[in-house]
Amino acid sequence: MLAWEQLWAHFPIELDGAEDDRVLPVLRLHIFHLLQTTGPDAVGLDAGVPARGLHGEAYRGHVFWDEMFVLPVLNLRLPEVSRSLLEYRYYRLPAARRAALGAGHLGAMDPWQSGSDGTEQSALVHLNPQSGRWLPDTTYLQRHVGIAVAYNVWHYYQASGDQDFLDRYGAEIILEVARFFASTAAYDRQLDRYVIRGVVGPDEFHTGYPDSPGAGIDDNAYTNVMTAWLLTRALDVLDLLPDPRRTELPATLGLTATELERWEHISRRMFVPFHGNGIISQFEGYEELEELDWEDYYARYGNIRRLDRILEAEGDSPNRYKVSKQADVLMLFYLQSPSELGTLLHRLGYNWSPDRIPDTITYYLARISNGSALSTVVHSWVPARANRGKALDEFIDALRSDVADVQGGTTAEGIHLAAMAGTIDVLQRCFAGVETHGDILWLDPYWPRRLGMLKLGITYRGHNVTVTIADHTVRVSSAPGTRAPVKIGCHRQIRELSNGQTIEFTP
Repeated sequence: MLAWEQLWAHFPIELDGAEDDRVLPVLRLHIFHLLQTTGPDAVGLDAGVPARGLHGEAYRGHVFWDEMFVLPVLNLRLPEVSRSLLEYRYYRLPAARRAALGAGHLGAMDPWQSGSDGTEQSALVHLNPQSGRWLPDTTYLQRHVGIAVAYNVWHYYQASGDQDFLDRYGAEIILEVARFFASTAAYDRQLDRYVIRGVVGPDEFHTGYPDSPGAGIDDNAYTNVMTAWLLTRALDVLDLLPDPRRTELPATLGLTATELERWEHISRRMFVPFHGNGIISQFEGYEELEELDWEDYYARYGNIRRLDRILEAEGDSPNRYKVSKQADVLMLFYLQSPSELGTLLHRLGYNWSPDRIPDTITYYLARISNGSALSTVVHSWVPARANRGKALDEFIDALRSDVADVQGGTTAEGIHLAAMAGTIDVLQRCFAGVETHGDILWLDPYWPRRLGMLKLGITYRGHNVTVTIADHTVRVSSAPGTRAPVKIGCHRQIRELSNGQTIEFTP
């Protein structure tokens, strides 16, 4: 009992006056499952984040990319756990290096489904229960999992300021993952840009082109844009290392000045496909696919979350249609703020405006079957700036994923840990606007009034911080202590917060 009391003290969260009294109990249930799987007892155990937690047999305990949704919650509460989970990835770099070499590339290629030894455990075939047929499974081509690992390393460092981790583990992870993606990028003379061919994006439905014998699609926008982000961060990481580590690590890895120059060039010349009026295409050729008659399929099947199985049972394939299982392009808006994404695309030479975000969101929301528990998490995030009512409705749906078993039987095989953590993250990073970058704790709330007043506890750079949001007022308090002051940004103001101090922001 004492151990749990101490654990709960790291996750204080109150919603005073929320219209829906089911929100807070479900959030606390999600925190409970998260702590069961990734609590402080896991530190030093060389354990990763299994997709279904410790609560079922689904996926046989394999580790996917779920840390991308879990670590933002742990970084600001149990940073020592985040560090341990990232060290788990570091100790599997040798396996990732062997995988990259076996595929003809440099660096480290993280597996989509990682076993305990860090090797690829994705199935090569899978059963469609609707047709009874065994089918090829090429989801192992989701190379973007490596980007998730590097993204987690970078944002853990931003939240914790853990220079020791960056020096000993994190920089090597980012550099080796960057090396892999730079190795997969090929220069296309006709485009005068770099392309990445033969992958599968987060969507998972599109594993190839219609009537094409090859596996994978070309220039998945999410993979390409995040590769540009990754290479830029890799160059930043080298600048963050102290001497002599800044020279020792590249020498140890055999990383040459020529290779770094190529990274810089790729980070400015990666190809991103577009169609229509500035809509980012999910991948090259996406706009040529057919539109699906969604009304017909809803009328005939009702639940079409696993549209891929339905189409295959009909002798058809999702490869022919503009359909998605889950967020793909929209993941860019989940991971990057409008200004960050705009900066990335401008660095690549694209005259893209954040004004295109609403139309892009609307376009893809109309073409997603929500076949993954992560869909509603991302979909509660992306419309938040423009439509808080819709964002809140999607958030409530995300809370129901496991407690209502909305996928019809999958929860019995294990809870969806990333989706559970994602709901906490939506409340924290999306609605409350809590982010860490540039050595500043930023608060940019788009708080739904229907949730009442928020009181949230986090840890930032050693400060135990309480954030209170009521209407347009944001109050930030730090517990007594001896830590150096930290910077807090809110409503375009940046102020210093010392231990034992409370500061207030109003628009």
